[in-house]
Amino acid sequence: MGTDSWGTAVTMACQDLLRDGKQGFADTTEIVNADAELARHAFGAQFAEVRVDADTGEVRVSRLLGVFAAGRIVDATLARSQFVGGMIMGIGMALMEQSVVDLEFGGFTNHDLAQYHLPVNADIERIEAVWIDEADGELNPMGTKGIGEIGIVGTAAAVANAVYHATGRRVRDLPITPAKLL
Repeated sequence: MGTDSWGTAVTMACQDLLRDGKQGFADTTEIVNADAELARHAFGAQFAEVRVDADTGEVRVSRLLGVFAAGRIVDATLARSQFVGGMIMGIGMALMEQSVVDLEFGGFTNHDLAQYHLPVNADIERIEAVWIDEADGELNPMGTKGIGEIGIVGTAAAVANAVYHATGRRVRDLPITPAKLL
């Protein structure tokens, strides 16, 4: 059976079970709707300071700060690593990561790590992640929220805004390359 027909068969079986009122399948719509007015997401704000070389257009992030509200933090060391790692990924998105397609043959010209650039230790000068202690007993028994990618979310925008304030040039297409600034 193909993926589509299998998925259709499973969907139909679940609908039959729900319609027949079989045990083990609960309609969660009412449960979700009851909590719809509660915020379930982590929130964050990132602040960046950049240096832009006037001759080459090279952008360096000299300072990056992320402040997060992510419920109860169970493991501070792990949470900090997750936040900082996400912010470093955001720097990569803002300044380096780009897939270049060969228009003639349709393949990627930067298909390995020698040509697809990612941030490394030398690219990160000062980076800080802090969080606000918050207790949210309505969310779940532990009061925790997901922090998987919250560090990435605002970093590229913070870097782009810092580049704008440093150069007066607004770049809306990532990555922000020297060619786009000169």
